[in-house]
Amino acid sequence: MSRFVEGADRSQSVLFPERLEDYVGEDNPVRVVDAFVEHLDLTALGFERAIAQATGRPGYHAATLLKIYLYGYLNRVQSSRRLEREAQRNVELMWLTGQLVPDFKTIADFRRDNGAAIRKVCREFVLLCRRLGLFAQALIAIDGSKFKAVNTRDKNYTRAKVQRRIEQIEESVARYLSELDTADRRGDAEVNEAHTRHLKDKIAKLHSEMQRMQTLAKEVEVAPDHQISLTDPDARSMATSGKGTGMVGYNVQTAVDAKHHLIVDHQVTNVGHDRNQLAVMATRAKDIMQLEHLEVVADRGYFSSPEIVACEASGITPYVPKPRTSNNHAKGLFDKRDFVYLPEVDEYRCPAGQSLTWRFRSIEAGLEMDCYWSSVCKGCRLKAQCTSGPNRRVRRWVHEDVLDAMQQRLDRDAGKMRTRRCTAEHPFGTLKSWMGYTHFLTRTLEHVSTEMSLHVLAYNLKRVMRIVGITPLMLAIAT
Repeated sequence: MSRFVEGADRSQSVLFPERLEDYVGEDNPVRVVDAFVEHLDLTALGFERAIAQATGRPGYHAATLLKIYLYGYLNRVQSSRRLEREAQRNVELMWLTGQLVPDFKTIADFRRDNGAAIRKVCREFVLLCRRLGLFAQALIAIDGSKFKAVNTRDKNYTRAKVQRRIEQIEESVARYLSELDTADRRGDAEVNEAHTRHLKDKIAKLHSEMQRMQTLAKEVEVAPDHQISLTDPDARSMATSGKGTGMVGYNVQTAVDAKHHLIVDHQVTNVGHDRNQLAVMATRAKDIMQLEHLEVVADRGYFSSPEIVACEASGITPYVPKPRTSNNHAKGLFDKRDFVYLPEVDEYRCPAGQSLTWRFRSIEAGLEMDCYWSSVCKGCRLKAQCTSGPNRRVRRWVHEDVLDAMQQRLDRDAGKMRTRRCTAEHPFGTLKSWMGYTHFLTRTLEHVSTEMSLHVLAYNLKRVMRIVGITPLMLAIAT
């Protein structure tokens, strides 16, 4: 007698339920996908073929294809070919589509041709979250993360990379020419002929590669950012957190709700830094959440004086730590933070107790800067710790009181940055885990933005189903 659990005989007749409905429970997430898509006005959102044509072969309804994609991204199946296979064998997907099985080309074309409409669907679900009262806490965290593109590093070229490759080719040609000279001095004619032919073939290939590199060098020179990618023209080489590391990809920006970690808004960019993203992301999030006032936290990479002032002007209170760009402390010199500004007299007080008075105003890097210094620096006992010049000059931006107020807020509430880390980095970790730490499947900024919107929509759907519950969420969708 076998001591293992035994399966059923494959030749045994089995009575399955007669209805697909019996396979899908009332608390199955696929029902949320069905209810959400059915209550969307696909025509108003801009989907192609949302209205059937009077002539020609019937096509698949946009709702069917959108359901397939939402189900796929909820279950970590993003490839159009894999979605086609799932539609043939997955009972939940059969229930969702009414047993329709579009081919992979139809599925892929739907995502390609309806990018703007799919991004609006992502926005529609965020608005539903707002109606459910999930954005009650007026605090968001903004962060960016690098995602790999289809383009490999070998197919991305910058000025430095092209120049380095040209130098390598020149060195290789010189080495092979030297080997040819050595081969000519050998006595074995038969061996020399074969070796010489092999070296000449390599030199010819290198000359062809040199011509290609010279052509690429011209293209790189005329490119707006002096960089080109051959597979995905919009992908860009970007530095990552590891020293000396980087990738060719996109910089995805998100604004995340601090209470439920829902992604309020997102944007895909191909700019490798975050310095110009604070105000635009915060303003968009504030508009979506329909709040009169909003607090936003971000890391040092978002610190930009004009961006912070723009946030304040829009009713947004930012919390962004200032990066330490000065190396005076490393040299044993006083830092600007050692000088105390006295707003009532518009002066700075130095560590020696002297007053640095206003001298003139100038434009530096597009910003209006006031310059302060003292005339008694030459005889100061602390001069060696302060400056090597005739006097120590302190520059102050005309709107620096906004930056000072923000720094005071950070000093009073140090926990804000801990909140940022717990809030903003959680969605990125989840999304990259779903993607399998691989690259985007699509190319160009527009299509990558559509793919990211599907990821964000799936993430928000799963979060809300867990927070609210499947049945209450379906009731909210229906009302």
